[in-house]
Amino acid sequence: MSNDRKRLRAGIAAGVTVFALLLTGCASGGAGEKPTTGGSAAAVPAGVDTNVVNYALPPNATPNWILPVGIAGKMATHNSSIAQSLWSPLMTFDGSKGEMKLDLETGIADKMEYSADGTSVKFHLRDMHWSDGTAITTRDVEFWFNLIKANKETWGGYKKGRLPDNITDIKYSDEKNFTLTFDKVYNQDWMSSTQLTSIKPLPHHAWAKTGDDAKVGDEDRTVDGAKKIFEYLTKSSEDMSSYATNPLWQAVSGPFTLKGFDNSGKVTLAKNEKYDGPDSANVTTVNLLPFTSSDAEVNRLRAKGIDYGYIPTSLMDQKSQFESLAYQIDPWKGWAVTYMPYNFNNPKMGSTFKQLYVRQALQSAVDQPTISKVVWKDGANPVYGPVPQDIPSQFLSDTQKNNPYPFDLEKSKKLFADHGWKAGSDGVLVCESEGTADNQCGEGVKAGTKMQLTMMVQSGSDEADKQFAAMQSSFRDIGVGVTFDKAPLNTVLNRTAPCESASADCNWEFSYFGAAGSWYFPAYPTGERIFATGASVNFGNYSNTEADKLMNDALLTNDPATMQKYSALMAEQLPVMWLPNPVYQVSVIRDGMTGTTQDPTANFFPQRWGWNK
Repeated sequence: MSNDRKRLRAGIAAGVTVFALLLTGCASGGAGEKPTTGGSAAAVPAGVDTNVVNYALPPNATPNWILPVGIAGKMATHNSSIAQSLWSPLMTFDGSKGEMKLDLETGIADKMEYSADGTSVKFHLRDMHWSDGTAITTRDVEFWFNLIKANKETWGGYKKGRLPDNITDIKYSDEKNFTLTFDKVYNQDWMSSTQLTSIKPLPHHAWAKTGDDAKVGDEDRTVDGAKKIFEYLTKSSEDMSSYATNPLWQAVSGPFTLKGFDNSGKVTLAKNEKYDGPDSANVTTVNLLPFTSSDAEVNRLRAKGIDYGYIPTSLMDQKSQFESLAYQIDPWKGWAVTYMPYNFNNPKMGSTFKQLYVRQALQSAVDQPTISKVVWKDGANPVYGPVPQDIPSQFLSDTQKNNPYPFDLEKSKKLFADHGWKAGSDGVLVCESEGTADNQCGEGVKAGTKMQLTMMVQSGSDEADKQFAAMQSSFRDIGVGVTFDKAPLNTVLNRTAPCESASADCNWEFSYFGAAGSWYFPAYPTGERIFATGASVNFGNYSNTEADKLMNDALLTNDPATMQKYSALMAEQLPVMWLPNPVYQVSVIRDGMTGTTQDPTANFFPQRWGWNK
């Protein structure tokens, strides 16, 4: 399975990496005030221990990796969030303070400045220390780079041509300053949010060795040495039972230390009393609790055994019950889009799907606002284009935001009628006017083609079932017949792939895998992985040369107008059928909790959590 498909699967299952917004790529800054955004102004209920927070992990989201360098199969968001609580990143880019942007107030770097020509960026490190008192220096940054460069094929964050390939030179001026030089001038929003946020200073003085009893040295400065060190670290990270006792994992720089980590997935974080950065923990203990099902988690909520948890959207109409237990309900919006690909290479219907008027007619028959409100019980939001729109951003065009194809069944009927389609005896439309004139069915659409569609849909979601029942009814009203091929999520994903018309596996027409969101973006929401011609996760083989150019330009220019043009173009061109985007989760938060502003990237920041006192 490709890395992109793994990322798609992870994003669907656990809401993996997402985010965006007003970047300040050239900015520099110092420590700010302790964040207090998010949470309830209500009083803390009697009997709650305000030194502790109990947080519910998503169902079956069992933490299984501690090394702050992810590898394939260990890239889930909960793993990276836990690691970030223990080892502070160089910098972050997230929405955990209520605004999605580059954050130089909570990481190890306190200054970041691009050169005037955009070919390099310079960092300055804070005066921070590891938990054993050793100063954090540029040698710890170099250690990370040495490990990544020598082991990039193993690193889960690697993509050819990107970090570290796009760094041509690194200059470590002294213990607090270093400069990276790029192979070309990039969009600084993209570089800051998707590349530079990967850098994580690691404790060279404790980890630069090849075995438990080996001496720490400078072997990481050779490729062979860096490979041996990385092999030792990854092997140590496979032993979950030793996480809380292995001295390796006690050398931390973050606001927490690791107190407990059992094989069931329960993780206990303890406040790092030696932490000297600007983002210290508000409570002494955070318990991250695993659950095998949402039912088990909801039962614990009802028993008041969780401070910060979730409910399925199907229980949104019972929110008063949870509010009576001194909880607040707060939907956690994700930086994602949800859609259903058309298979443009399907031998039967591909030519029909390539007609823009057909896609316009079908999209106009999807009542997204009503489905979001009634079916998803306000646990989803409409999607009108390729840029996440639940949260305002400079990347979103007015065209997409204002919905170019609102629900309008009469418009759908007219589009078909104006292009040579007439209802057959069963009420389903049939192409009667073959040809390419404005009043004909379009290039490649044969006379007698029937507007009878089969949609492959993931099973197991009550909301998805109801959504498609509503869509089936609307489609029937405009003369489009729909049948469903339902299967488990993994089966749908495995059957959904870019294909050639002549291949046996190209018989699918539509595919829906979005009951938890179809695609979660990194901070800069370019669509080259899912919509670029020939991309590995461009399941429907959509191709548009203008869109390809805009997606490529978006990585190289700092002008947000490029992304806005891309947003508008794809909203109008409908490369997929846009559908309501479910929230990451419907959070249930104990009255009196503070610091719970929810990051659309689906990362969590336990050091911010606290209580009204």
